[in-house]
Amino acid sequence: MNMTVRASPPLGLAAAMLLLYAPRIEALQSLTLADAFRRADSAAFANRIAAGDARTSGAQATAALQGILPTVRAVAGYVRSNDPLAAFGFTLQQRGVTMESFNPASLNYPATVTNWNGGFVAEVPLINVDAWYGRAAAASAAAAATMSTQWTREVTRVDVVRAYFGAVLATEQAATLVTAAEAARAHERQAESMVANGMATRSDALLASVQAGQVDAQLIGARGEARIARHRLAVVLGQPGDTGFTLPDSLPSAAAVRALPPDTDSDSASARLDVTAARLGVEAAERAVRRAGVQYLPRLNGFGRYDWNSPDQPFGGQGSYTIGIIASWSPFSGASEIAARQEARGRAEAASAGAEAAMAAAHLEQQATATQREVALARLGIAEGAVVQAAEAHRIVARKYAGGLATVAELLAAALVETQSRLALSESRYQVIVTSAAALQASGRDLMALTALED
Repeated sequence: MNMTVRASPPLGLAAAMLLLYAPRIEALQSLTLADAFRRADSAAFANRIAAGDARTSGAQATAALQGILPTVRAVAGYVRSNDPLAAFGFTLQQRGVTMESFNPASLNYPATVTNWNGGFVAEVPLINVDAWYGRAAAASAAAAATMSTQWTREVTRVDVVRAYFGAVLATEQAATLVTAAEAARAHERQAESMVANGMATRSDALLASVQAGQVDAQLIGARGEARIARHRLAVVLGQPGDTGFTLPDSLPSAAAVRALPPDTDSDSASARLDVTAARLGVEAAERAVRRAGVQYLPRLNGFGRYDWNSPDQPFGGQGSYTIGIIASWSPFSGASEIAARQEARGRAEAASAGAEAAMAAAHLEQQATATQREVALARLGIAEGAVVQAAEAHRIVARKYAGGLATVAELLAAALVETQSRLALSESRYQVIVTSAAALQASGRDLMALTALED
């Protein structure tokens, strides 16, 4: 008898192969709503775009200082020339003029002169009224952009609430359908047993099998939606490639979502950041109108420079300075100043109308979200009662079916009603959460209050 003996691979090699071919398991980090808010605040696409716009407006406010702060620059140059006027001027700037320099032959036909020039120039605005108004208008516009950025962050937080609890809702509904699928299979086995015992017809078993298949199909769809919901949340957070996090298995209880603080301040809409941004926009436009009006005023600016001229090196030789003051007045510039005033007034009118529209929209949104929350709370109460009633009805019909007093159609219908009522209860709790978030945002309140749901 031939026997083949195979040596076992070394333990280290086996462990290496196991690590190589075993599926990679990523450590999943728990993601709370507060964590989601913090991620979105810094990484959400809308927030980053708004922050970039705000920085642009801030840069424009800084650029408006050009007519207020002095300008200092350094200059240097190199020139060679035998032009009579230039050659004599360079010689004079270099302090090299002698009696021979006035020789007519030297003046008319000078030798080529080299001049290295270096200097510092300062331009100092003294009275530029339009620049001050322009700076004020730009500062108001930058403040409005900052308020808009903060409002965008609040709007994004509402999207985060929808996506975060939407993903939790999808997980909870998938779990509900798992339970429903197990119950459907149990009904199927019960129907087959009763058929085998002559207590039911073959159609009962077939109907039970069809119902179980339908629940399985719902479960497959729910699991797919749960995966999509996770990716949707990652996109809202501005991190589409990062889905390595865990979420709660179920939504907060009905009692918890009812305890969310309602908005009771009817005047809070005026404190919203978007309304504040609109008011600052009006302020910026009005200052721009004043700036356009003072462009007719004279301007007064000072200047000064210190120069060195040398035949052989930059910034060499003896230095010289020049200082002065320039007054300028342009009472008419081809009607451009008239057009500027008309344009500024038009923008101010549009900004004023926009601010009124923002306030009206804020009040409307506050009233609408409050009503939506009331409706969601009412539906939550109905859904809670429906779950209790559907569960009890399912239990009664199941007992009647076991005793031969109910049809399988009645049993399956009762099971379906219970499943749908539980799914509706999950949806109702979700709607209370998202309408509460919208109501908080509409009233200008901090959505961090929703993190109480995680306690």
